[in-house]
Amino acid sequence: MKKLIYFLLKSFSPKKVFSKPKNSSMPENTRSFYNFQLRSIDGKEIDFSTYKGKKVLVVNTASECGYTPQYDELQKLHEKYGDNITVLAFPTNNFGKQEPGTNSEIVTFCKKNFNSTFQLFEKIDITKNELYKWLSDKNQNGWNTELPKWNFCKYMINEKGELLNYYSSAVSPLSDEILKML
Repeated sequence: MKKLIYFLLKSFSPKKVFSKPKNSSMPENTRSFYNFQLRSIDGKEIDFSTYKGKKVLVVNTASECGYTPQYDELQKLHEKYGDNITVLAFPTNNFGKQEPGTNSEIVTFCKKNFNSTFQLFEKIDITKNELYKWLSDKNQNGWNTELPKWNFCKYMINEKGELLNYYSSAVSPLSDEILKML
């Protein structure tokens, strides 16, 4: 049943991609992507400066969503292209209450069902999270105002820590839109 729901969502959801305008630059005095320090799902503080020089795909996730099979695609992206891109997943219960689990339940679910080895962060509320505020405020990131509208929205960060693209939930992690950025 979940596969059918995922197929229907994928088939009928608009695939929206918003890209950084060519003449856009980050405003001076804004916080850099590399200034963030957030907790991993196991409670360790992760300094985003460790991602300098790599592309990063930031994704808000949920275990009970029609898009949940994208966990498998995120793992494949991580395994196949991990030298070129880092996947950062942020579980959230903001949309349809589709991530009711605790951090430990989320880890167990991801390992058991998808053998996930990419970086998971603690469960967040995207409307209150500093990183998501940066991702969706053009005064901070230079151009984008899109906050996720559902689970599995994606943001592409380039090697300089600049926000390049925003992808809707319907855009697969293994889509041409994402793979061409690598």
